[in-house]
Amino acid sequence: MDRTFDDLLDEADATPVDGWDFAWLDGRATEQRPSWGYQRLMSERLAGAEAALDIQTGGGEVLAGAARFPPAMAATESWPPNIARATRLLRPRGVVVVADPDEPPLPFGDESFDLVVSRHPATVWWTEIARVLTPGGTYLAQHVGPASVFELTEHFLGPQPEARRSRRPEIESADAEASGLDVVDLRSERLRMEFFDVGAIVYFLRKVIWIVPGFTSGAHRERLRELHERIQRDGSFVAHSARHLIEARKPG
Repeated sequence: MDRTFDDLLDEADATPVDGWDFAWLDGRATEQRPSWGYQRLMSERLAGAEAALDIQTGGGEVLAGAARFPPAMAATESWPPNIARATRLLRPRGVVVVADPDEPPLPFGDESFDLVVSRHPATVWWTEIARVLTPGGTYLAQHVGPASVFELTEHFLGPQPEARRSRRPEIESADAEASGLDVVDLRSERLRMEFFDVGAIVYFLRKVIWIVPGFTSGAHRERLRELHERIQRDGSFVAHSARHLIEARKPG
């Protein structure tokens, strides 16, 4: 028997959302992955670095996928449950996890790292990235692009014309150049997502809090019911994520 709307909401609301592991969504949602393979690229670069920093590491799951770390490896994170999770995961491998509010300055000295990486940073402080990189050092990251998953955002919040213009890769590239970095690679893709039940949407919005700021299933119950009925009718709810890969180097 199909689970009821209330059952799906109750289950999703009761599920912990700390860390950056989306395994709970297996079989309930899918997301196409970018063709460039960020995890592989990051791992290759880390293996050849002397000192590296992962900015906004989340629960450390992405960084932990690297086979080798450089002799000096640090990560920053702002959310306390993720700090604890990342520390448990990464400290046994010699990674120092630093609590940081995701605002300037980064808690490191000038020219501390020859590699800085980040996957889906909420904010990007280019002047700080440039400051902590050594001459010839590299920033390699996968960023969230413009209007990512806006099918959900605008379902709950209505049209967002101003927000649709933010996070554009060409603007971020210009900001990186303005900070003194040379952008050597920039690639963008839009990727299909599908949600197969409304509980998957609730879990996703509780975890990825910037999609619908202030989201709760109680406050957005009627709009969730509309999604539930649409999924019952169509089989899924389709959205599209936006991603771009950016690589920038500090002149040597």
